[in-house]
Amino acid sequence: MKRDMRLLRRLFPLLILSFISGASLGQQVPMYSQYIMNGFLVNPSFAGRDGYTTVTLTTREQWVGLAQSPGTYAASFQTRLLKNSYISKSTSVRKKLVKPTKGGKVGLGGYIFNDNNGIMKRTGFQAVYAYHITLGRTQGVPNNLALGLAMTAYQFAINTDGLTYDHNDPLLINYDRSVFIPDFNFGASLTTTKYYVGFAMTNLLRGSLMFADTTNTKRNELGHYFLTGGIKIPLNRDWTLEPSAFIKSSDMLFKSIQMDLTTRVYFKEDYWAGLSWRTGDAIILMMGLKYDRFYFAYAVDFTLTDIRKQSFGTHELTLAVKFGESARRYRWINAY
Repeated sequence: MKRDMRLLRRLFPLLILSFISGASLGQQVPMYSQYIMNGFLVNPSFAGRDGYTTVTLTTREQWVGLAQSPGTYAASFQTRLLKNSYISKSTSVRKKLVKPTKGGKVGLGGYIFNDNNGIMKRTGFQAVYAYHITLGRTQGVPNNLALGLAMTAYQFAINTDGLTYDHNDPLLINYDRSVFIPDFNFGASLTTTKYYVGFAMTNLLRGSLMFADTTNTKRNELGHYFLTGGIKIPLNRDWTLEPSAFIKSSDMLFKSIQMDLTTRVYFKEDYWAGLSWRTGDAIILMMGLKYDRFYFAYAVDFTLTDIRKQSFGTHELTLAVKFGESARRYRWINAY
């Protein structure tokens, strides 16, 4: 454990430095209040970390009651290739051999989404590969270091129907109403029985690769940087407290660093509730329960800005179902 803590102390300043060097603004990617329900959407290295095969559906309606308010709808899948799984491999003589995988080190994930934000709309998918490495043990339980890479591709569209705007605006005059943008995200994380920490960055190509762009209008997608971390504090046999933080920023350096500071409490891993403060934005109340292999979670954002006078808050509903025998499960890293 001491060796792992020394390693963490060495890694943490590097993560902070990388985070600061790339920071801030311009929300261009879908965000969720219950990111812990689907961590690999924020950080690709989380894909497959609990050993289950999981399907998750999420709907998020922002600023309900406000005309043309943002909304996000997503479906995702993740799994872990374990030691007792098998792959089919073609040989040079056109025969197929079925061989066991080398081990439970590979996590895979997929994600499709539709994100509407005013006149802007992003519809796309993401494919995730994560590689998990055992890094020592704590109380006989392996510590997990993971690296993840995601390929994402989406259609970026602008709809100006019914919009009042300056028709002499050169950007709106020349801008293609719809383009297709492929890009990549990267993430790294360390998870133990006591804590987890992760760093991720999105849009590594900054939108430089673009299809259906006929105007050659210069424009860039911002890169985003995410730093996550949490500590598990057992209160007694049934209750666990988990303080956590989620720090978000982008390329515009310090102009809009935002933090979600959250505390959750779990009862027998079957029920949980939490309270989160998103700096400069909202107070978030969240709750959830597990029934058999099904997980239900709900969050409501109480907006702190003046827009609260025009809306009924932001509502997010998540449904997840997990498949796999209990022997597949890494109970110590169960996220919810």
